[in-house]
This record gives sequence, structure tokens and C-alpha cells, in this order.
Amino acid sequence: MANLKFPPINEQMDLIKRGSFEIIPEEELVQKLEKSIKEEKPLNIKLGCDPSRPDLHIGHSVVLRKLAQFQSLGHQAILIIGDFTGMIGDPSGRNVTRPALSLEETRINGKSYLDQASQILNREKTKIVYNSEWLGKMSFEDVIKLASKYTVARMIERDDFTKRFKAGEPISLHEFLYPLAQAMDSVAIRSDVELGGTDQKFNLLVGRDIQREFGIEPQVILTMPLIVGTDGVEKMSKSYNNYIGISEPPAEIFGKTLSIPDTLIYNYYELATDISNEELKEIRQQLNDPQVNPRNLKRRLAKMLVKMYHDEQAAIQAEEEFDKIFIKKEIPDDIPELKFDDKTNEIGILDLIVKVNFAPSKGEARRLVLQGGVSVDGEKIEDVASIIKLKNESILKVGKRKFIKIKK
Repeated sequence: MANLKFPPINEQMDLIKRGSFEIIPEEELVQKLEKSIKEEKPLNIKLGCDPSRPDLHIGHSVVLRKLAQFQSLGHQAILIIGDFTGMIGDPSGRNVTRPALSLEETRINGKSYLDQASQILNREKTKIVYNSEWLGKMSFEDVIKLASKYTVARMIERDDFTKRFKAGEPISLHEFLYPLAQAMDSVAIRSDVELGGTDQKFNLLVGRDIQREFGIEPQVILTMPLIVGTDGVEKMSKSYNNYIGISEPPAEIFGKTLSIPDTLIYNYYELATDISNEELKEIRQQLNDPQVNPRNLKRRLAKMLVKMYHDEQAAIQAEEEFDKIFIKKEIPDDIPELKFDDKTNEIGILDLIVKVNFAPSKGEARRLVLQGGVSVDGEKIEDVASIIKLKNESILKVGKRKFIKIKK
């Protein structure tokens, strides 16, 4: 690792602090960076990934982008796939026990996570490890010794445990082991800095304590805000259906981005893109200028996100497609087709919506009709019992962006 050249401390700290919620303790990070420059040795930057859900969205990208920024400064990014801890289930931010997964499930999900994360990280410069490598080798004696290093009183200080305890909701003993297992990851890789969302603060602090117990210089922890979803209310989550998936088609990313409230525009630019701090200042100024339409900044953001996860041509096409559908009220050029056999002359609207996979059930299809989101050949369908007479060609539209050509 000789002859490594790192940017000056102030430059590194400017980038590291961008968008960060908390650095604990900041002075230790400065000391670690000084030592790194002096010894020409990169810091070990740790991010543990939860393989319970393999599909990543913009919310997940926030902390991944911070890890990528450390990479750009010359430090060693270490991505820990929690294949072993996934079998325990992380209770962070939850009021019930998270279902545990099998090792095989965690491995499959972990690979999917890695493939998607590689759109953000430099994969060649990312060290990837599975925590079953060390946790799976621990004996029951090792686990007891580890458990003896932390008290129940300290564990119960954790917000989600406190709430569940006061509410009389069950807390399984194995959940107390999750923060300890995550801390052992920091011991195993000798982590200098661990990244996580604000909901991970307790786990990351336990990592500092356990590293000390093993005679290792404790890691600095850096937490990132949990980005608010497209509804402008809840944190981004598939559970709330307010997410922008990084693997979604360009048109979906573009359309969903334009749907975010104006209050989130700056937040998304800061946390979900790599634009410079100078450009961020300009965006803040424009948002405060009553003569600037926030929609223009939102369109720029939408194109930027599509370009990041697809390419520039896809971003241009997504914008054109959006304008065609929502501004010019036209039908997209390239929409799927479904051909019925000659014997079928009519079909109920609910059956049709389910048949073309625009809804998983007739109950969901009924909800879409009642919300006024279904039309055939531009005519809104308001009656859930409507029968659609099939002709040579019809266009079914469900929601804002789902089209299909029905042919007989």
C-alpha cells in the first residue's frame, strides 16, 4: 500500500460530512484520517447489509453512496453480507420480531444485493465478506463469553426494545445477540469506521464497546438520515409502497421522482446523487427563488437518477415518454399486447385487469376501478361489474403508467 496519496484532511471531512446525520466521535475520525495520511494506509470502512430483502431502492443507496465516497478518497470499502445475522433477524426499528431466514435464502438475497450495490460502488475496489465465515465458527462457549461482555440493562436502553418491553410485547433472547453478532463483524475486520442509517445507531455503538473488549481501537460511527419516501410522510420502504427502486425501468424511476413533494427536492439531491456541494448551494438558492418552478428541478433530478441507474439515452427517452403520456396525453409507442382467441367476445373488467397482471387479485382490481384509475380507449370505467366487449383493438390503461393493447 506504499505511495498512497490521500486528499488533505479538510477535503476529506467536507465530503464525509456531506449529508451525514451524526459522526461519533468526530475528533476520533480526524485522528484516524491523520494517521492514515501519515502511514499511507487506507481506513477500513465497514457497511453491513441486511439480506432479508434483495431489492434495493433509493433509500438503501444513501449509505451506499457514502461508502462510495470513502472509496473515492482512497479508503478500503468492506461490504459485509449478513448471511449469518440474517438468520437471527435484526430488530432495529421494529415492534415485532423479524422472521429469520435460512442460510441459503440469505446467500441468494446477498448476491442480488451485491449485484445492485455494484451500480454505486466500485466493485473491483470493494472487499466483500460473509459474516458466517467467523460467526458460524463460534462455539456455544464463545457465545456465552461474548454475551458476558454486555448487560441486559444496556440492551434494554435501545428504543425499540424499551417500547416493546413497556407494551408487554415479546422480546426473544436471540434478539439481544444481534447487536453482539454485528459487533463481532467489526472485531473480525478491524473496522475503523462503520456506516449505517440512524436506526442502526445502537448496534454501531455496541460495536465500539465490543472492539474495546477485544483490545481493538474502537470504530468511529457515521449515521446517515433515513430518506423520506415519495409520499413525503414515511421513510422510504417497499412496505409503504413509497419507494423508487434502483432496478426499476427508466419510466418508473422518472415518473416516481416527479411525484415527490417539493419539500424533498433538496434532500434527494443531497443524499441520492453525487452532485457537487457548489451545485447543491445553487439548488437551494433556486428553491428559495419564487420565480423558479420547482418542477424544473424535479425533472432534472428525475433525469439524473435514471442516468445513474441506466444511462443518458434512457433518461432522455423516459422524459419524452413522460411528456407524451402526461402532458400531450398520448399513448406510448411501445406497449405490450394481449391477443384473445376468436371464441372470447367479452370479459369482466376485474378479470381483465388481473389477466394482464396489472393487479394481483380481483380485490385489488376492484380498488383500482373505484379509485378512478382504469380506462378503456380513454373512457373511464366506474362500474366494477363492467363487461368489456372485445374488438379488433382496444387500449386498457390502469393507473398513470400501465398500458396494454387488447386484440381479438
